[in-house]
Amino acid sequence: MSRPPAPVLFALMGAALAAVGFFQSWTLALTIMNMSLISAIMALGVNMQWGYAGLFNAGILGFAALGGVAAVLVAMPPVPEAWAVGAPGLLAAGITAAAAIALAIAAHRRLAPSLRAPAIVLIVAIGYFLVRYFADPATTAIENVNPAVTGYLGGLGLPVVLSWGIGALFAAGAAYLIGKVALGLRSDYLAIATLGIAEIIMAVIRNEAWLTRGVKNVTGVPRPVPFEIDLQTTPWFLDLAARLGVNPVPFSSTFVALLYTLLFGTVLIVLLVLAERALNSPWGRMMRAIRDNRDAAAAMGKDVTRRHLQVFVLGSAVVGIAGAMLVTLDGQFTPGSYIPLRFTFLIWVMVILGGSGNNMGAVLGAFVIWFVWVQAEPAGLWLMQLITTNVPMEAGLRNHLVASAPHLRLFLMGAILLTVLRFSPQGLVPERRAVSPREKKKLETAKATA
Repeated sequence: MSRPPAPVLFALMGAALAAVGFFQSWTLALTIMNMSLISAIMALGVNMQWGYAGLFNAGILGFAALGGVAAVLVAMPPVPEAWAVGAPGLLAAGITAAAAIALAIAAHRRLAPSLRAPAIVLIVAIGYFLVRYFADPATTAIENVNPAVTGYLGGLGLPVVLSWGIGALFAAGAAYLIGKVALGLRSDYLAIATLGIAEIIMAVIRNEAWLTRGVKNVTGVPRPVPFEIDLQTTPWFLDLAARLGVNPVPFSSTFVALLYTLLFGTVLIVLLVLAERALNSPWGRMMRAIRDNRDAAAAMGKDVTRRHLQVFVLGSAVVGIAGAMLVTLDGQFTPGSYIPLRFTFLIWVMVILGGSGNNMGAVLGAFVIWFVWVQAEPAGLWLMQLITTNVPMEAGLRNHLVASAPHLRLFLMGAILLTVLRFSPQGLVPERRAVSPREKKKLETAKATA
């Protein structure tokens, strides 16, 4: 059975979003659109790692969270009182840590092998206690500065859009450190390393309240678009609503969502164009050759580990961009919401459904999965109410089924994943593979004789 072409699938997805706009609300349709765009960027980054090079990243939420941290550190205003009481101690701790690292490196290079290990252990131990000596009082003082509202250093007060690039740098830096350790090992070790590092990143973010308020969350992150309440009192917007014949209050939400769609859509298109150019370049063909036969590529002189590190850093940087965009859209940074189900499992389902190795497939998979994820709960509630129409209202079975309706989305995600893996492992939009002249001639011969 032949698959529908990609344009048809995207058209069907667009029709589904339009149906939400007509039968539910355009604000909801654009909200789904915006989350789908962010998820598509994350899926694009994972597709670079898995589809291009066969690298399994199980720590997507860690890189996305680093993008969120970037949004806080860049866009939030600084807290002068916190800087006054804590900056000297943190500066001393940073200098001490840098000195300890430098001494450990020098000891590793210059001391005899018999003295190297004890010296490094001693330097690290002394450095650790000195860092804690300076840092602990400083962080405690910072967290005690109006803890109900701030209790952290704040950010730089710059435009939040700049945090998207900083988020990419944060995620790329973490990916570089992970890759230098784990990419030379077997692929399953990389999955374990990324999963472990992601949990370490989240543990640091949740517990170091002086940096991003920890589990107390950061709210009021500045927006790149106007607030709805401001639009409702702006003459040009009121004039636009009057000309369109719509109520300016609900229209303001739709208009803001549309502005976000334009911003996120522009970023996705730029990244998609760059990803396609990279995939179709000699570098992209080399990456796929390494993915398909690592030993053969290494035998031909390719530095497999170095190339894997390149694509791993690039893919993680793209995920970091999406993480910063998500905080920009939500207007808040909530570490408790970063769970593997949302930021790892769902993204992998998007890539697998769309078709790993195909950038357009990853984008389509993101739109389909997020649409199903959002619409599954109201659809499940409607289905359970329909099934239990003739069941008495006080019956325990009816109450149980109606209360369980939101869990239908989890069932659907598992069902979609299993169905795709069983019947269409190449996804909705399979990877385009180059055909050699000999294979092309064989195919033409087979068609002619059929």
